[in-house]
Parts: sequence; C-alpha cells; structure tokens
Amino acid sequence: MSSSATAGTADRVLDFEGFPGRWEILETTEDTDGERFTTRMHLDERSELPTHVHPSAEEVYAVEAGELEVQVDGAWSTLAAGERVIIPAGTEHAFRNPGPAEVRNVHRPAMRIEAFFRRFHALKTERGVSMPPEGLRATILLAMLFTEYDDELVVAGPQRWAFAALSALGRLLGYDLPD
Repeated sequence: MSSSATAGTADRVLDFEGFPGRWEILETTEDTDGERFTTRMHLDERSELPTHVHPSAEEVYAVEAGELEVQVDGAWSTLAAGERVIIPAGTEHAFRNPGPAEVRNVHRPAMRIEAFFRRFHALKTERGVSMPPEGLRATILLAMLFTEYDDELVVAGPQRWAFAALSALGRLLGYDLPD
C-alpha cells in the first residue's frame, strides 16, 4: 500500500496532545528502505524544540503554512511558507514558532529516528509524560529515551550530561521505556 493511501491511518499519526503538536507520517523508514523518514508536523502555537544535534543524519524543515523560526549553529532565521532549510549532520539546531504552523520534516537517512518518535509518543500518551516533564519520574523516563537514542539525537548543553546520570538512576530504579 502506498504512503499516500495509508497516511491517514492511526499508525501514521502521532498526536502529541499539545507539545510538539500532531505529526502525520508521510514516509516511514520501511517505506523508503531506510533512506528517510518524513512527517508533516502540525505545530501548535509556540511549540519549541531545544537545541539538539543529529550526529549522522541531515534534517530538513520545509514550511508549508505559517512561519518557523529556526536556529542553525547559533543563528536564528525565520522561514515562511514555501521556504526550507537543510541542516547538515552534526549541526546544532532548534526551532520555535510564533503561531500555528505546518512543516514537512525529513530525516535522512532514517536510521532509528522513527522508533525514537514513536517511543516518545508512547511516553506521552501511555505513561503521561508531559513536556516539559513534570516530576522526577517523567524526567528520568525522558532522559532514558534520549540516552537510548543518542546515536540519533543528542540534546546540546548540560542536559546531555544530566540525562546520562538520570538514565543510570532510572535503570537502578527499574524504570523501563514503552516498546
């Protein structure tokens, strides 16, 4: 079945119930034999992702509606509908949006980023982890997720080291991540 034929099915929608919005999966890792993972992000007003790095994959933000403020290597710029930015692997970046926006997001190669997003979604919807996390348990679970996928996505700054320590604590406490 083609991506377009199944794009509306439940397994192709990640509704994060607020931050960072609702994502339609346009191309899965399987669809593209690992070449890329593509979503359309329906971002709520004032969504924001912290500065992070994809060590081995490039990321593309293509604005379809609204505006997206993107930080690449410390410099902020504003993208309007019809504009895009390609962020090379290993480059620190972040985004925020002043109002609602629709953004096509591509990770190339896909590697394990789809699994990361699906498990992040499960943390929010099955385990009640909010963003930003509230309470120690939620913070530990989020840290465990980021640590498990640090080959895909690394949060920049001191959070990286805090996540490593919290992840170890979570394992000692017997916490586990959703499948």
